Amino acid sequence: MKIRVGQGYDVHRQGEGEELWLGGIKFEHTHGLIGHSDADVLIHAICDAILGAANMRDIGFHFADTDPQFKGIDSKILLADVMKIVRKEGWELGNVDCTIVAERPKINPHIPAMKTCLAEVMGVEEEDISLKATTSEKMGFVGREEGMAVHAVALITKA
Repeated sequence: MKIRVGQGYDVHRQGEGEELWLGGIKFEHTHGLIGHSDADVLIHAICDAILGAANMRDIGFHFADTDPQFKGIDSKILLADVMKIVRKEGWELGNVDCTIVAERPKINPHIPAMKTCLAEVMGVEEEDISLKATTSEKMGFVGREEGMAVHAVALITKA
């Protein structure tokens, strides 16, 4: 059996009045994330981790932010497509471990709903998805609430 690990990282700027989507779940908040798609920074980092593990480049290679067909797209669609891409090559997800870095809103109360949503989209068990949240202790662009960041690691296997 082959085992590979990939790392993903994504950031998005925050904007007042924008929608905030994280892990496929819409959050009620005064500020959302700005991007070509729905700017779901968590899903984007997961996509990069999975694609990286499979040595299949990154989300921007497969879904360019200059392509109008992806303008405003629901990132759950991108994640489902990433899973199809890697499964076509014989890879299966072992697990994904993510850390969301944001000052506000509080993320922890939403983790169960995000895990349920992600597991459904990815076709895996919730126990294969680890989500954690932290702040940057008021430091840097995240601390100033100018944006959010996510670190993700994925393990994939091939029989």
